[in-house]
Amino acid sequence: MSESMQGKVALVTGGASGMGQIYARRLAAQGATVAIFDLNEEGMAETAATDNITAFRCDISSQADIQARIAEVEAALGQIDLLVHAAALMPAHALADHSVEKVEFLFQVNFFGTIYMIKTLLPKMMERDSGTMVLFGSIAGYAFVPKMGAYCATKAAVNTYVECLQNEIRATSAVKIHLVCPPAVNTALIEQTISTDTPGSILQAQSSGRLADPEKMIDAIEKGLAKGKDVIYPGEARLLQIWKILFPKLWWKTVLQFEK
Repeated sequence: MSESMQGKVALVTGGASGMGQIYARRLAAQGATVAIFDLNEEGMAETAATDNITAFRCDISSQADIQARIAEVEAALGQIDLLVHAAALMPAHALADHSVEKVEFLFQVNFFGTIYMIKTLLPKMMERDSGTMVLFGSIAGYAFVPKMGAYCATKAAVNTYVECLQNEIRATSAVKIHLVCPPAVNTALIEQTISTDTPGSILQAQSSGRLADPEKMIDAIEKGLAKGKDVIYPGEARLLQIWKILFPKLWWKTVLQFEK
């Protein structure tokens, strides 16, 4: 992947921390000119201290803001060859306690933010008949856990939307779209979950050191991209999906045990 990024322009959302930050730095090291989007200005400044990375403050929940910031990136850096959309929120709340307003906002960021990014960049890529999108869904969109129902629903929506899009454009466009479905990863995003109404399974994974290493997640994603995989399941993600599909009662019995 390193050779192909020479002279390319990449846009990474969620670039202030976690996998977005790691991915942005790797792309810059591979020769790409990188733009990052986030609202965390301190984290963006830290990421942008690396050569070839420029930070743009962007509210992913706003289509107008996304369109304006992408126009700025194109004016400053050139056409965007690669989108890595990693920005998301991951609070934890039991659904009976989760307000409609907060669920709506979560969809606005996680699901509609993904659509806004796609709908702004895909027409440009399809017109050129080139470009790549790496879009972060989650294994949580397949393998659900208590107290994460709204987050799981947003990611199920992302997973569904991206898989349908992949197959709709496959025969008519050279644009490459990849869906990434990671398991729980040891990043700042997991801290959002832990600081709210954390599922017991997440606390257990954290205390036992089972949260996935973000560097290894990016390694697995890069390998999946090199193989041209439509859907990339890094780490234990595929195992979790299969378990939930084949043994749903056992899945729920297991995850609910952590709530006792």
